[in-house]
Amino acid sequence: MSIYVGNLDFEISQEDLSEVFAEYGTVERVHLPTDRDTGRKRGFAFVEMGTEAEEAAAISKLDGAEWMGRSLKVNKAKPRTPRDSFGGGGGRKNYRF
Repeated sequence: MSIYVGNLDFEISQEDLSEVFAEYGTVERVHLPTDRDTGRKRGFAFVEMGTEAEEAAAISKLDGAEWMGRSLKVNKAKPRTPRDSFGGGGGRKNYRF
């Protein structure tokens, strides 16, 4: 299970998040996604903690809390949904009839 942390300052580091979440239990992993083109942080993160009880405590205490001048959005991360591999670009098809 993972925790979604949104509305983060773009200057945040993995260490910063680990310190905050460590107050509620063991932090297993912190992931800060970056934009693939610019390399800039995207303003959200995923935190994995040791137990579901630790995750629940962190969510209840940190959701809506102000940190670095921003109101955090903290909740259970939703599972990734598979994307279609068909894209969506129209493009010309070379069909023979």
